[in-house]
Amino acid sequence: MLRDSLISLSRSATAKALVTKTPLRAMSRRFVPGESVESLVDTIREANAAGFSATGNYLGESVHDEPNARRAADVYLRVFDAIGADRLDANVSLKFTQLGQDISERFLGDNLGRVLDRADEVDSFVRFDMESSEYTQRTLDAFEKLWSAGRRNIGVVLQSYLHRTVGDVARMNRLGARVRLCKGAYAEPASVAFQERTKVDDSFVELMRMLLDEGTCPAIATHDERMIGATIDHHSKGGFTADRFEFQMLHGVRRDLQRQLVADGYRLRIYVPFGEHWYPYLMRRLAERPANVLFLAGSVVQESPLGFLWPKAQRNGGGGDGH
Repeated sequence: MLRDSLISLSRSATAKALVTKTPLRAMSRRFVPGESVESLVDTIREANAAGFSATGNYLGESVHDEPNARRAADVYLRVFDAIGADRLDANVSLKFTQLGQDISERFLGDNLGRVLDRADEVDSFVRFDMESSEYTQRTLDAFEKLWSAGRRNIGVVLQSYLHRTVGDVARMNRLGARVRLCKGAYAEPASVAFQERTKVDDSFVELMRMLLDEGTCPAIATHDERMIGATIDHHSKGGFTADRFEFQMLHGVRRDLQRQLVADGYRLRIYVPFGEHWYPYLMRRLAERPANVLFLAGSVVQESPLGFLWPKAQRNGGGGDGH
C-alpha cells in the first residue's frame, strides 16, 4: 500500500508543489543537491576538496521522444565541458533509456556517440547505470556493441540480487570492462532475483571477490558496513594496493563513513544525481523499496550524536545502494 501511494505521489504535480514547500525539499537537497549543471559542478568541487572523486547523473529515464533524448545528451556535453575546463576529478553515469534506447538502437547509438566523443576529448569516462531486469540484457548487448567498436572510456553496472549476475561479472572480467557492483534497488520477482537479504549479501560478497581478483578497476557501491568490511578484508588478504578498486556511495548518504574510508586510504567516488526530475526520482526510489524510507532517515540519524540509537539491523540494511 505504501509503495502504491508513493508511486501515485511521484506522478502528482499537486503533491510536488506541496512537497517543494515543505521540509522534505530541504532534506532532498542533501541527496539531490540541485537542478542545474552549475549545482552539480559546485557539489563536485566540494567533493574533490574533501578527497572524493565524483560521478554526475542527470536525472531521467524512459525517454520516448527524440527532442528530450537529445536534450539529455546536451546536458551531459555541458557536464563534460565543465569537467574539462575545471579539471575536475569526475565522470558521469547515465541510463540508456534516457538517451533513447526505447526509440531505436540506431538513435541511441548516434545520440550516445556525441556524449562518448566529448568524454574522450576531456579524457573522462561514462558509466551506464543498470535499470530493471527488463533492460539487463539490452543494456549489456548495447555495452558490448560499443566495446567491440573500440570504445574503452565506458563501464557498466551489475546488480548482486539478480540470479544471472555471476555470469555477467565473468563476462565483463574477460572483456576487461570496468564494473560497478551494487545490490540493486528495483522490485523484482523471485524468478530473476534473490528475495532474501542474506542471499543478496552472499551474492554481493562472491561477486566482489571475483571483481577484485580478476576485474579491471572495479567499483564497490554500497553503504552496508558489512559489505565494506568484507571488501576491506578481501583486499587485505589478497595484498592488493588500494588503487586497485574504489568504493562508491550516494551523495549525502553516510557521510561519516565516506570520510572514514578516505581517511583510511581508500578511494571513494560519490554518485551525485541532479536535475529537475528530483521529485519523481526521490519518490520512486522510496517506492521501489519502502524500506528506503528508513534507510534515508537512518543515514541522517547515524551521522548525528544519536546514531547509537539506530537499530543495527537497519544500520546494515544496505537499501538504496544505487543502480
